[in-house]
Amino acid sequence: MTDPSGGPVLEVSGLRKEFGELVAVDDVSFAVPAAGSIAIVGESGSGKTTIARMIVGLERPTRGTIAACGRDRSRPARSARDRRRRGSEVQIVFQDPYTSLDPRQSAEATIDEVLRLHHGWAPDRRRARVAELTELVGLDARQARALPRTLSGGQRQRVAIARALAAEPRVLILDESVAALDVSIQAQVLNLLADVRESTGVSYVLISHDLAVVRQLTQDVIVLHRGIVVERGSTSSVLDDPQHEYTKRLRASVPRPGWKPRRGALLGAGEGTT
Repeated sequence: MTDPSGGPVLEVSGLRKEFGELVAVDDVSFAVPAAGSIAIVGESGSGKTTIARMIVGLERPTRGTIAACGRDRSRPARSARDRRRRGSEVQIVFQDPYTSLDPRQSAEATIDEVLRLHHGWAPDRRRARVAELTELVGLDARQARALPRTLSGGQRQRVAIARALAAEPRVLILDESVAALDVSIQAQVLNLLADVRESTGVSYVLISHDLAVVRQLTQDVIVLHRGIVVERGSTSSVLDDPQHEYTKRLRASVPRPGWKPRRGALLGAGEGTT
């Protein structure tokens, strides 16, 4: 799970993204080691999802570089072969399991399509791998044969995770991947993600505003405010002893027992590009 040079499996340096006059991301740098995990934390509008979209190639950086497995991916892929190679390096699981799956495909067919595209295996080998992946994410045989509309939100997200893992990526980006789930289902998926990382050695980049999720899944964290990194370090040190005033505000905004919402209490909800 390392790149050919033995360096970080993912490295972002001096990343900047402009949308017209808006600077969504400004001079962001970080590195993720093989089997490592990092969270990118911030309120809505901080630029965290924009970073994820640049890493997977859905947005092009205005400035800066992105390297995965020792290969540059700062510019668009030049061929279908290059796109497949990039897909085998980095995959993403999006927030909404209700719209990220093809409603016409069963879970098995969804995973099989990725195996066929990325590996070109014979049908028997693909069927065996589909069974392995569905078991890994906790789907039984009936659920694996089902269409998305008959599955719960948590089950659909498990399908999305299995689909991403089918490409055997070195890096898995989790873009608010449990935010749309009920609390009980969210806990199940978080436990699943922790188990998957332990069993596969995949590296995680977690995009989240939920500090409890960040604490459970990641080793390191960077805190974004208006596209700029204001604090970074180990997850435990940043969350337990924040140094920047913005990080302190984020931590203070986490609901506690007895907390009651009041109008205007959320920090910058709905502002700008996430």
